[in-house]
Amino acid sequence: MMDDLWFSEYHTKNVRFSIRVNRQLHDEQSEYQHISVYESPDFGRFLTLDGALMLTQRDEFIYHEMIVHVPMAVNPGVRDVLVIGAGDGGVARELAKYAGIQSIDVVEIDAHVVDVCKAYLPDTASGFADKRVALHFEDGMRFVRHAQSQYDLIIVDSTDPSGPGEVLFTSEFYGSCLSALRDHGILVNQHESPFYPEDAKAMRGAHRRILSAFPLSRVYQAHIPTYPSGHWLFGFASKGLHPVRDLQAREWKALGIQTRYYNTNLHRGAFALPNYVEEQLKLDE
Repeated sequence: MMDDLWFSEYHTKNVRFSIRVNRQLHDEQSEYQHISVYESPDFGRFLTLDGALMLTQRDEFIYHEMIVHVPMAVNPGVRDVLVIGAGDGGVARELAKYAGIQSIDVVEIDAHVVDVCKAYLPDTASGFADKRVALHFEDGMRFVRHAQSQYDLIIVDSTDPSGPGEVLFTSEFYGSCLSALRDHGILVNQHESPFYPEDAKAMRGAHRRILSAFPLSRVYQAHIPTYPSGHWLFGFASKGLHPVRDLQAREWKALGIQTRYYNTNLHRGAFALPNYVEEQLKLDE
């Protein structure tokens, strides 16, 4: 039936996630990846890269709030931020809520992603309009390699560890991030899902490499309905700041930042992981 169109993403060879779509709004092959935008009844517009769902209008706020406000509540005094990936603009949008931030360097390898999101996902891409945001269309690894003690916060909003995003999960990359951070610097990255075996393998590999580079590394979680299994992890690494013990809850609340998902009670709870995840990570307390 022509009116029964579905987008499907395979989470494993035996499991797929499907969304009914009204129509496809955009489709192109850039130099780096296949970019598509669809419109759906329940999730609004959504972006896919190489057939993998990146964000939907309905639930993108969860991901973007959790990758930004967790580190900002640990160090509300962050001034200079480096964002790697994040061509949809959602991370920049959340960072722009902080008047104390002075600069936001967004390094995205594919300019077409930014153009497509500005055209079809303007609410998400609205962060690019902030005057503190500087867009750099280049390789994230190369960019961070030349930065020394330049940033208070690095956010790695990458695709999965394959294709253009593969280099952003290497030991060399995490070592370069450590060098690019100041003394109280924080690195946050999307850490994949712990549920399906292949995703969990990538998650454990990234965590092991971050642990080898940073003095302190912890993992936290969020529920994102359209991501594989709905159970998604983020990594928090620093040169010393602890994500829970150093949480500046009172100072963060005083900023009056408006959020739909994140709050400081949730912040504390997000670092309390299920047993099966802790067993995979073998975290030290």
